[in-house]
Amino acid sequence: MLNMDFSKRVVIDTASQPWVDSPASGVRRKPLEREARESGHVTSIVEYLPGASFSQHAHPHGEEILVLEGVFSDETGDYGAGTYLRNPPGSRHTPFSEQGCIILVKLNQFAEDDSQFVRIDTTQSTWDKCGEKLEVMVLHKHANEQVALIRWAGADSYHSHGHFGGEEIFVLEGELKDDLGTYPAGTWTRSPHGSQHEPYVSGATTLWFKSGHLPEAQ
Repeated sequence: MLNMDFSKRVVIDTASQPWVDSPASGVRRKPLEREARESGHVTSIVEYLPGASFSQHAHPHGEEILVLEGVFSDETGDYGAGTYLRNPPGSRHTPFSEQGCIILVKLNQFAEDDSQFVRIDTTQSTWDKCGEKLEVMVLHKHANEQVALIRWAGADSYHSHGHFGGEEIFVLEGELKDDLGTYPAGTWTRSPHGSQHEPYVSGATTLWFKSGHLPEAQ
């Protein structure tokens, strides 16, 4: 097991993590949280080298992907950097990448009744303005769970707030700060149910954000 105590806060600078080979040739990973080596609840950064593929597999409890670099592909299409995908429980596919890619992947973390396939090219989607420098792009909602991109155009702060059902963040660009630390691009954080912080930024910053999904909320 790795980081499976959801009552604890976790901060990982993925840029400094070593890659670990997967069972598939040309596919390697940086595990962030893992219930078992090749099954169960998993969150990882995954790299496909050019031409690499993974054998067909099922998603018993769903799969969530954000393409960080390159082009990720499967039978349903080719998905460039900035694409957000959700494959619901019971789905299956055979992923590959002709030119190579890096993706953020979350496996087996869906509610059983969350059955929506999602394909969003965030580079072409509309942002909702939520303040002078703050914009939000909602990617998915189900029950208490919400997934979004959040970006600041410049130095700004956000009020102190709590996390019902926890909060998960991956810093895509810039640098996030709060009363607990500083998180450069590539940092993944997970904060437990009931935790609280007061985030701010010193310049342009973009985050992938997920809340309300940790076990304490279920």
